[in-house]
Amino acid sequence: MHGVAALLGNQSQLEFIKSGTSGEVERMRLWSISDGKLFLTEAFNVIMEEILHKGTDSEEKVCEWKDPDQLRALLDLDLREHGESHKQLLQRVRDVARYSVKTCHPRFFNQLFAGVDYHALTGRLLTETLNTSQYTYEVAPVFVLMEEEVLCKLRSLVGWSEGDGIFCPGGSMSNMYAMNVARYWAFPQVKTQGLWATPRMAIFTSQQGHYSMKKAAAFLGIGTDNVFIVQVDESGSMRPEDLEAKIVQAKSQDAVPFFVNATAGTTVQGAFDPLNRIADISERNGMWMHVDAAWGGSVLFSKKHKHLVAGIERANSVTWNPHKMLLAGLQCSVVLFRDTTNLLMHCHSAKATYLFQQDKFYDTSLDTGDKSIQCGRKVDCLKLWLMWKAIGTHGLSERVEKAFALARYLVEEMEKRDNFKLGPFVNVCFWFIPPSLRGKENSADYQESLSKVAPVIKERMMKRGTMMVGYQPMDGHVNFFRMVVVSPQLTTKDMDFFLDEIEDLGKDL
Repeated sequence: MHGVAALLGNQSQLEFIKSGTSGEVERMRLWSISDGKLFLTEAFNVIMEEILHKGTDSEEKVCEWKDPDQLRALLDLDLREHGESHKQLLQRVRDVARYSVKTCHPRFFNQLFAGVDYHALTGRLLTETLNTSQYTYEVAPVFVLMEEEVLCKLRSLVGWSEGDGIFCPGGSMSNMYAMNVARYWAFPQVKTQGLWATPRMAIFTSQQGHYSMKKAAAFLGIGTDNVFIVQVDESGSMRPEDLEAKIVQAKSQDAVPFFVNATAGTTVQGAFDPLNRIADISERNGMWMHVDAAWGGSVLFSKKHKHLVAGIERANSVTWNPHKMLLAGLQCSVVLFRDTTNLLMHCHSAKATYLFQQDKFYDTSLDTGDKSIQCGRKVDCLKLWLMWKAIGTHGLSERVEKAFALARYLVEEMEKRDNFKLGPFVNVCFWFIPPSLRGKENSADYQESLSKVAPVIKERMMKRGTMMVGYQPMDGHVNFFRMVVVSPQLTTKDMDFFLDEIEDLGKDL
């Protein structure tokens, strides 16, 4: 009790608490809990109605667009000295739901994630409610065992009977983990002595590789100037002969090639690099080969399409984001390793004795948190595990194959229309050719005029709220649309609507 008294300040305060007033404190506590549970129940009803019912209805809007100043005023974002009423807080929940983009909407095509899987969503809700950290068996026994099983299953799909891995907060971090472990593999002294103990290092990635490679190089102190960019062919796939040329170039500059990043499903074009040829080059040069399969890794579930990643089993590490094509929900990303020597642990461990005591009463190898560069780590395995349990490997395979089938359907329908020009890509990338530009491909200002079409259509689309699709310029190509087809709720009717809506939005341009 002396410790409690010290915290309270003096003995009289302690006596006050010990008096009958403590009954009032307990009644207030119980009231607060009851009120909180009521709020949660009513807020959940709003979520069900506004997001999971209306938000998945193709007749409803994907978003209710407001300009930033309007939105700030509508949301009343100011944080004040005193709290708000139950009624006001429920209105806040409704406003957040109303004015947010409904990524679960069937016609949200804007990113590489979309749709909703209700089993995965249940896993996400359960994860949030249990609110634990995935670092030791003692605080997360279920999830430590679950993560181990899920990672093992994912590795087996890659083609590895053994190995390692960890769930990371997104594909960029998964790529950074791979690069850091690869550097430790090549120069283990870097962990204790830093960059002073290493030569100049060289990283290789294609011009269509994810920008996280440069971010990782900057973050790890390797430097973006030491990221050598390899050319791609027309489809966006890395050219192995240019990789070899870039390795020669790096060596001529006294840099040590140690890491090559191959991509399985580039962000924009959806291209797959030739993994076997890259593996041959990596092995000849003693380099770590990483495959960024954040987008395309899920083809491993499909017998029909897994040929796209032929050779992935030869990689040293693989990034894979089940929150994309599989719909596990943000965020769900893993980095997998072929290594069986515990490199991941050796690279990152700090042996914090307040967490990772070695004299615990259970198998301390289950305390996997020291593999991570984080301390607290969110549980990301449950949503994937529960979804996988619900629909099985067969169901996930069907999901992947349906996405490819709908993309093929969309391409076939585009080819029937004069207003669309397809790019040479795996993802459905295209230009919309408005009436004023048809037949004028040879005009001097054609490309400049065409570049202005997509931004105008996107603005109209957002303000109308009927759907969302992204656009971008790339490598000399002026702005074009990138259509992402992943949601299992989609049908050919949605593909037809998409084409008709683009034509309607751009008919007067």
